[in-house]
Amino acid sequence: MSRFFYSIGKTAYSKPWLFIAGWLLILGIIITAIVTNGVSTSSETRIDGTAAQDVLDELAEEYPAASGGQGSYLFEVPEGQAIDDPANAQALAMAVNEIYGLDHVVNPMEMLQDPEAMAQMQELQGMLSQLQTPEAAHRPLVIQDMPVPGVQISEDGTIALFQFQLTKTVEDLSEAEREELGDAADIAEEGSSITVIPTGTLQGVDIPIGGTHEIIGLAIAGIILVVTLGSLIAAGLPLVVALIGVGVGVGGTFALSNLFEINSLTPVLALMIGLAVGIDYALFIVNRQRNLIMSKNLTAKEAAARATGTAGSAVFFAGLTVIIALSGLLVIGIGFLSSMALVAALTVLIDVLVALTLLPALLGLIGERIVSKKTRNKQQTAASSKPSFAQGWITGLLKAKWVAVLLVIAVLGTLAVPVAQMNLGMPSGASSNKDTPARQSYDIISDSFGEGFNGPLLVVAKDKDANPVDPQEYFQLLSNISQQEAIAEVSPGGFSEDGTIAIISIIPKNGPTDEATKELVEDLRTDAATTENTNTEIGVTGLTAINIDISEKLAEVFPIYIAIIVVLSLVILLVVFRSILIPIKATAGFLLSIMATFGATTAVFQWGWLGSIFGIDTGGPLLSFIPIMVTGILYGLAMDYQVFLVSSMREAYIHGEKGNHAIVNGYKTASKVVVAAALIMVSVFSGFIFTDDIMIKQIGFALAFGILVDAFLIRMIFVPAVMSMFGDKIWWLPKWLDKILPDLDIEGEKLLQELEQEEKAKTNTVQENLL
Repeated sequence: MSRFFYSIGKTAYSKPWLFIAGWLLILGIIITAIVTNGVSTSSETRIDGTAAQDVLDELAEEYPAASGGQGSYLFEVPEGQAIDDPANAQALAMAVNEIYGLDHVVNPMEMLQDPEAMAQMQELQGMLSQLQTPEAAHRPLVIQDMPVPGVQISEDGTIALFQFQLTKTVEDLSEAEREELGDAADIAEEGSSITVIPTGTLQGVDIPIGGTHEIIGLAIAGIILVVTLGSLIAAGLPLVVALIGVGVGVGGTFALSNLFEINSLTPVLALMIGLAVGIDYALFIVNRQRNLIMSKNLTAKEAAARATGTAGSAVFFAGLTVIIALSGLLVIGIGFLSSMALVAALTVLIDVLVALTLLPALLGLIGERIVSKKTRNKQQTAASSKPSFAQGWITGLLKAKWVAVLLVIAVLGTLAVPVAQMNLGMPSGASSNKDTPARQSYDIISDSFGEGFNGPLLVVAKDKDANPVDPQEYFQLLSNISQQEAIAEVSPGGFSEDGTIAIISIIPKNGPTDEATKELVEDLRTDAATTENTNTEIGVTGLTAINIDISEKLAEVFPIYIAIIVVLSLVILLVVFRSILIPIKATAGFLLSIMATFGATTAVFQWGWLGSIFGIDTGGPLLSFIPIMVTGILYGLAMDYQVFLVSSMREAYIHGEKGNHAIVNGYKTASKVVVAAALIMVSVFSGFIFTDDIMIKQIGFALAFGILVDAFLIRMIFVPAVMSMFGDKIWWLPKWLDKILPDLDIEGEKLLQELEQEEKAKTNTVQENLL
């Protein structure tokens, strides 16, 4: 393998423009496709096979008008006025009528135009009035003795909440349709004292790709590269390579977005990972080339080829580990997670290919300038002077290895304590910052009407014999449901045209992410008393129910995913390091770091600790797919550092160093670049913590903290200390297994032997010719 990469590096160095033109051509095609076809992303998060999604899909087929999303607006008047004063009520009614007149809004007024349907609904409303709680803190808006459908007025009369049904999901609304809704709602402000307050239900999910904070993260990464490599030219190469990699990866995602549904979070995740690993992979190869030039006095061309063959092999298998960890998500069978994993894995693959082909081509353009004469002289002087900091650190660490291991376990164990109280869910207005419209409207609704109005549930009832639902049974069903203590209100939602599907709207007493609401959904689905004395069967859906099901499903498959990536990655590490104990040690260290990461993420985003530092002022549940996604990404990236660090130790071991000497020499060689790579990743991921979107904040924090912990506590302390405990036994592999495992030569030992033999053969040939 190393010989193959050596050949690629040498060819790319010798013919740089061929490779550079190839990558630029690919990038140009992608940009052209984006300009021509545009970009299409969706913020919809669905998991097929969950109860709520199945009900929604059934509605979409049999009763499309009821299968869309739910929208709402708030209307407010100044204190001392009433929103149902004649002028205000008239303006509000006009806005409501205008919204109901839009094509993408379900209009309940149409049903009332049918005398028979109107009589039936009035009968049901009369029955339902017997079920209403007398102490309800709100009332319907009534004009000319007729209630306006969907409008509730707060107890003090200053706030009106208008909730309505859409014919499509909120995510599927076009920008033009959102503007139509906004313009229609604004009619209420004409000739009245009403102020229209948009709620979070209709706000499109706008997840930015790149911004000021991300640029700052890249700038910090650039500074680290300059300090590590000691050259502006050398430091610029990893940045260029990473940007080309994410340009192709993320750009390709956008180019294909009209052919395949892409979640709006997908390109952001690919951008995070692509930038981080792209910079790191290029850094490892450039650093190896410079070290070969300065230590072996090689030409830049030969050093670039050898660096691509040796460090490039490590890059290839490190990237393969990340790709496998991400691809493990495909086995789970969750659509939106699969698309995220595929795009992120593809971006990592592109980063690897760019590092192995474009980077040596760029090195070919730079030539011998990659290391100046001044730097060579300085390096030689430094090599003959006092021991490096890395050597002093690792020597002291190995002397106190037992203390170091116990201390790392104690620190990470303490950080992991909050995991016991980790609450998973989907973001809502309750978890948004207090200065955002989503949070402000959420609080107004909660204070004026109750938290449950922020997350209504939709119950779908059908006759077990596929007959039209009987109105008396429908009322009985309403009466049964209203007996649930966790329900604030129950109201009829009407029937399908053939009468076989009946809709019931439920307002819980608690908020969308409250544990009591989760229990309510479960009780509605499983409690036989809900359908008692009826011949009906029901399903529960709505955004709140869907989010609950998503969280439960993800929690259910998480252990399966952990098992998949651990087994697959253990196999790769076994083949790479040809050792039984090293893969086990690497995985144990990762489990410590991932638990500490989830503990810290829970403390910051759920408990609100240090929230002001990270731009949050409200605690809330962690994003439900964070455990799976972050585990996969961090496992792959942690194994990157494992490969780069331990492969250097194995290289020293193969060259004859034993015990602690192999660990010390390998650590001296690799620690500086591993530390720099980790700091770069932390810088890139941290840039995403300070975006406005809470989902991106949580993912950015978890990845940045996870890398920080894993690189500095696990790989830099725990790993060498544990290896020292086992001595040379750490490299033990049964002979029978040694014979059947492929020898990948990741350290490049066979490559170096072949090159030495070729050099000797050339020397002998020259001497023979002279004789």
